[in-house]
Amino acid sequence: MNRVVCHLLAVASLISLIFLSLAWELWLAPLRPGGSWLVLKAVLLLAPLFGILRGRRYTYQWASMFILLFLTEGVMRAWADHGLSQRLAWGEIVLSAVFFGAVIGYVRLSPLAAYTSSKSSAVSAK
Repeated sequence: MNRVVCHLLAVASLISLIFLSLAWELWLAPLRPGGSWLVLKAVLLLAPLFGILRGRRYTYQWASMFILLFLTEGVMRAWADHGLSQRLAWGEIVLSAVFFGAVIGYVRLSPLAAYTSSKSSAVSAK
């Protein structure tokens, strides 16, 4: 798998997760009829979106830890919920796992030139 594929997978899975979160908490299976405040978790997913779209390595690094919150929520709701909500939770688990794998792949395949040049300039300044 190359870096472009990892980037496309990360973008697709993150955008899909945003739409899944919105649909889940507003229309498909909200905790309360008419929607719930859990829809705001989709807003949290907007934080890494623009950095992921631009291919910023730093965003990929912290997003790999950030997405684990959504993976954990999916696991808990897949275990505790029933019916459609449980199936949506499994979708959240799959999308979070795909995003995590794509992000890790992107970071591993991206060049370290920016990091190593800043590190070497800091060492040479001493």
